[in-house]
Amino acid sequence: MPASTPRALSFDSAAALYAAARPGYPPALLDAVEELAGHPLVGARAVDVGAGTGIATRLLHARGARVTAVEPGPGMAGELRRSLPSVPVVRGDGNRLPLATESADLITYAQSWHWTDPALALPEALRVLRPGGALALWWNVSDDSVPWIADQDTRLRGHLGASDGAHGTPGGAGSRNLAQLSGGRFAHRLLRWSRTVPVGTHLANLASHSAFLVLGTAGEESTHRFLDEERGHLTAVFPDGMVEECYVVELAVLVR
Repeated sequence: MPASTPRALSFDSAAALYAAARPGYPPALLDAVEELAGHPLVGARAVDVGAGTGIATRLLHARGARVTAVEPGPGMAGELRRSLPSVPVVRGDGNRLPLATESADLITYAQSWHWTDPALALPEALRVLRPGGALALWWNVSDDSVPWIADQDTRLRGHLGASDGAHGTPGGAGSRNLAQLSGGRFAHRLLRWSRTVPVGTHLANLASHSAFLVLGTAGEESTHRFLDEERGHLTAVFPDGMVEECYVVELAVLVR
């Protein structure tokens, strides 16, 4: 969540929920990052910007990267420190990276580039990257080619009054228009994957998105009512109580 806006920082109030319910990423994602970046993650000086609770940071660290996390929210940064005490956490955002010039081999934005001002964030990333380093942006986007997900998305947009792909909605806003960014220098990959979780975890995942969080206490009643109704819809599709969440990871990589 690099931009320090109320919506971007809304996750701070639900850091533990975010850490418990949000999906991770498939191993194929980091394979693709290595391929498009042109160098392995082992030993790489990596910076995970808008790191949140460390979902992507943890995967980069496990691959052998030397990761520094950058996160503006104190609640999210605290959750990251608790789960990854050996990883340095720096308070800051993507528009003004508190890092030395040419100090990173890889800069990643997992679910967070859309909180930046790209006109500021892209030059900052290129400043911090060493020559030959890579900027990797990715999003988990719900796969609305799956009928039950398309139906849920329609209900979500109706409830939240959101347009298709609006930032902060559970469907998410992925790498749309990235091909136009920086003259189309980004290489792109789409990676499909899924996870199976209890209905309660899926509902908690929905509730952890900023479109719900910014409603605050004033929206608690309507949020609870929507989630209760959604439980009924999901039980009809998944009578065993286990939901198969299907995603497309949208990945874009630029090499300096």
